[in-house]
Amino acid sequence: MQQGKIWVADHAGVYVIKMVGDVRLTLCMSFDQFISAMFEADDFASIIFDLTQAEAIDSTTLGLMAKISILAEQRKQLRPVIISTSPGINRLLDTMGFAEIFEIMTELPDKLKVSQCLEVSEMDEGTAKQKVLEAHRILMDLNDQNREVFQDLVKTLEDSST
Repeated sequence: MQQGKIWVADHAGVYVIKMVGDVRLTLCMSFDQFISAMFEADDFASIIFDLTQAEAIDSTTLGLMAKISILAEQRKQLRPVIISTSPGINRLLDTMGFAEIFEIMTELPDKLKVSQCLEVSEMDEGTAKQKVLEAHRILMDLNDQNREVFQDLVKTLEDSST
């Protein structure tokens, strides 16, 4: 499996986020920083996720994606778009309840251009735990199935933080 990368671009307020390979926790710090900057931008208008080259996405990254959708709805009353042509990724999105908070397309439109690759940011163990905890709490709030799947992990992380 190819090491994960997240490519991003801003096209006059339309943000494109392309995930490639096996996208994991190691990118969550830089991804979260990008999310903050994106929502602070004056021209922020919409978000498109291109998952056509994603091989796997871990639950922390899925939680950050859900965070983007929730913030987009709260701040701009918009629903981000996910483009995914992989049956496996589509099953994962369906299982997580993403159809409730994203527009999901299974065909790739004209080429989406990305220009910047997010780098892996160093983070200490405490920061990593907090990011994982935040992402999984968001996923748990999406539906009862996610709550059941992630409740033990969240409890363990909460207990180890105190």
